[in-house]
Amino acid sequence: MNGLKVLSLFDGISCGRVALDKVGVNCEYHAYEIDENAKLISSDNYPQSHYYSDVFECDGNKFKNFDLLIGGSPCQDLSVGMKDRQGLAGKKSSLFFEYLRIYQEMQPKYFLFENVGGMSQEDKDTISGLFGVQPIRINSSLVSAALRNRLYWTNIPNVSQPEDKDINLQDILESGYTDRKKARALLASDSRPLRDKTRMVYRYRKTGFTTLVFEDKELSAESCRYMTQTELERCMTLPEGYTKKLPRDKAAHHIGNGWTVDVIAHIFKGLKNAIA
Repeated sequence: MNGLKVLSLFDGISCGRVALDKVGVNCEYHAYEIDENAKLISSDNYPQSHYYSDVFECDGNKFKNFDLLIGGSPCQDLSVGMKDRQGLAGKKSSLFFEYLRIYQEMQPKYFLFENVGGMSQEDKDTISGLFGVQPIRINSSLVSAALRNRLYWTNIPNVSQPEDKDINLQDILESGYTDRKKARALLASDSRPLRDKTRMVYRYRKTGFTTLVFEDKELSAESCRYMTQTELERCMTLPEGYTKKLPRDKAAHHIGNGWTVDVIAHIFKGLKNAIA
């Protein structure tokens, strides 16, 4: 497995590159990512990768000899959590069509496209029709301590559901206790934690749009806290310390925007077997 040529769009913090490492695929990795803090994390871990910024400036024809195209375009307009969502017509989620453009120009042997599992059936059918494949739905809870319902379109062969590793939130905590089996799906909003413990617990108990840890077994409000940077990394099955170039809250934004590494590694097992 020498010299697999990979192009990653909307690369984030290069979770795809980490997944390739996990399955033992050596590669030449080129990544488009507009956020400089995300690229700071990636380049700290993979200084040998090739980094670019604006996906609109990507000419897929220049990557025609590449083996693999990966990416997950912004999901905000596709998410069921977005009020009055506009789907693929929305300003952010319409970036999918840049992935499609580059895919058509590049004509890679293999591709992987990821997006949110709660999109409308209409948008799901549109994407499936354009790629000519149906997605596989995988919840990251099978391989991690956090929920993450996502759809994966790919022509990598033999992709199936991963085995349930039965990893609970309690298993990955650095300290403290939880009354939930899994963390809520991490989001970029985890970079904006509340500071008032009463409001923190209210959001945790009433809305579910957060995950709290308690430092005492009584799960008292006074002892509540958010997950640490290491715990966030563990939820996404990233190597510990992977995001150390940024402080916790800034890192949380990019961890929440990333992929669950072990899900992608599971998919890439089929790629390794096909090319080997």
